[in-house]
Amino acid sequence: MVSDRQPANESAFQSFTINPAGVSTFKISPMTSESKDFTSVSPSAKSLLLLKGYTNIPYAKELAALMQGSEVFDLNFDDKDFGFWARVLHFESRYWSIDQLLRQTQTRNMLELSSGFSLRGVELCMQDETIHYIDTDLPDLMTQKQQLVAHQQLDKQLLGQLELLPLNALDENAFQEVVNRFENGPLTIVNEGLLMYLNEAEKQQLCGIIHRILKQRGGYWITADVYVRRGTEALNAIPQSSGEAAFFEQHHIEENKFESYESAAAFFRSQGLEVVAEATPNPDGLSALPHLINVLPEAFRKQPQSEGLPKIQATWMLKAI
Repeated sequence: MVSDRQPANESAFQSFTINPAGVSTFKISPMTSESKDFTSVSPSAKSLLLLKGYTNIPYAKELAALMQGSEVFDLNFDDKDFGFWARVLHFESRYWSIDQLLRQTQTRNMLELSSGFSLRGVELCMQDETIHYIDTDLPDLMTQKQQLVAHQQLDKQLLGQLELLPLNALDENAFQEVVNRFENGPLTIVNEGLLMYLNEAEKQQLCGIIHRILKQRGGYWITADVYVRRGTEALNAIPQSSGEAAFFEQHHIEENKFESYESAAAFFRSQGLEVVAEATPNPDGLSALPHLINVLPEAFRKQPQSEGLPKIQATWMLKAI
């Protein structure tokens, strides 16, 4: 089956559908005024795409080449040091970890939340005519993504059904409307990066929505968003740029992470969700690894190979209980 914006009070947004024949259609849909405004998060999707452009993630290079202007993390793309390649390796590994768990499901209905500029749905729908993949994020970002897909003529090469739709994942009515577009049967929900932008109450709100949907339909939630707080040593190992540090502080990223993997599992269980599988990292298969090895600081070279970089994130498959 498988080979991370408008203000919330805008009254309408566009949805975009690509059918297997490559015909694109637009329509106007309402957006609730009480939706939380996450538009300040959206610029990070560009930074992430530019980093992924240095990997072999499908279409990342092509889309990154189309991006113009500055990016929110003010990363140094000229001086590709250890910190730079460590970030690239992390996000490349995170991307493939979702595909690893998707291979363990037989679900043909797939919904991606907060997808940014990832084109996982495009890749899957090019391979399998039975897949219905709905790709979602905030309105303005999805408009940009629609334009990029059309520019690359990727919509002309699909076998399965792909939909690009705006969605605030905390809006349960809008979430349910998107889910209702699928045929009956189990649903797999995936996301790369979302929980780190949500506080405790918002995490509970999202988990409640997903739990109710999975109880109704069956299926799984695959999330690569199980991040734990880093100690001082880990924080200092890969220094942040001023822009990255400001973004993390603005969105309380470290505070929003889980205290530990045990506390994360306990949190999900308290929300009626059970961990049924965890992706196993495979750094040897990552295209960024040779670049990282070339710039390893001496302190890391002296470490036993078994230690490697500290684990800061996990990708889990969850089911409703």
